Amino acid sequence: MKTVITGGAGFIGSHLTEYLLKAGDSVTVLDDLSTGSLENLKESWDHAAFTFLEGSILDREAVRQVVSGSDRVFHLAAAVGVHLIVDHPLESLRTNIHGTEVVLDACLEAGADLLLASTSEIYGKNTSDRLSEDADRILGSPLKSRWTYAAAKGIDEAFAHAYWREYGLQVSIVRLFNTVGPRQTGRYGMVVPNLVGQALRGEPLTVHGDGQQTRCFSYVGDVIPAIVRIAEEPATRGLAVNLGGLQEISIIELAERTIKLLSSTSEITLVPYDQAYGTGYEDMRRRVPDNSLAGRLVHFKPTTTVDTIILRVAKAMLSTAPGEVHAGAIR
Repeated sequence: MKTVITGGAGFIGSHLTEYLLKAGDSVTVLDDLSTGSLENLKESWDHAAFTFLEGSILDREAVRQVVSGSDRVFHLAAAVGVHLIVDHPLESLRTNIHGTEVVLDACLEAGADLLLASTSEIYGKNTSDRLSEDADRILGSPLKSRWTYAAAKGIDEAFAHAYWREYGLQVSIVRLFNTVGPRQTGRYGMVVPNLVGQALRGEPLTVHGDGQQTRCFSYVGDVIPAIVRIAEEPATRGLAVNLGGLQEISIIELAERTIKLLSSTSEITLVPYDQAYGTGYEDMRRRVPDNSLAGRLVHFKPTTTVDTIILRVAKAMLSTAPGEVHAGAIR
């Protein structure tokens, strides 16, 4: 099968690339390398069925040429990460909204199926017990840049659904909840690699707010096979499907477990939100996925624990930057 992955040089995209190459696909990655890295693709680079093209999803002709002749597209390219969204809201909006429309048009013209990667961010401040796919979206003011990503990804989903309903484009949507694993960087505010990196370097672990906000972290190795099964399952067309972890944990507890597991001497420092992100930043207190739809449709059942995720992220960091961290940190 001929597959295109936008954003394939990113954390999730590079793992997806490897998975599909092993499954026998020919894979073309389109990435502008703004947040992705060629280093992430080193395991795929010499594969005979792999092609890399540097380019932006805002470049309509480039996207059209890449998608032409393909069977399916996994659209992962997006402006992501809290720091990037807060610092560059206009660039993020353009990439996430206009870029997705360009990809949708290219898929429609080529007759290619589309898997759109969305996010749990679209639920906003909804703190329901478990968020199902039809849960209400509760967003803050559109004038606060914290919510521009959530708003843009919601529009992406609406676009994709409209292309399915009005044009018959075969579209499926996945909403990812805090996916974590090797190759994820803390550069853009991703909490697990940030905490692990700080613990390995013996630096204070910075936790924003009071640390009592809770999340469910999912391992990339659990999520990637489910993404592919959703893309291949006809019953998911026109639907959004949650993919998240099962273990709810507060950020302060995540920091404590990171220190313990890595035998770190670091302490924990609480950092106010306005100091970390500027005045007016808002966060959500709780975000827990309801994975039952994914369980019914593609038998999704995440198994990797938070402790295992921490250890695997640390092992990957030690292997790629041994001179910058304490080599004896993992027992």
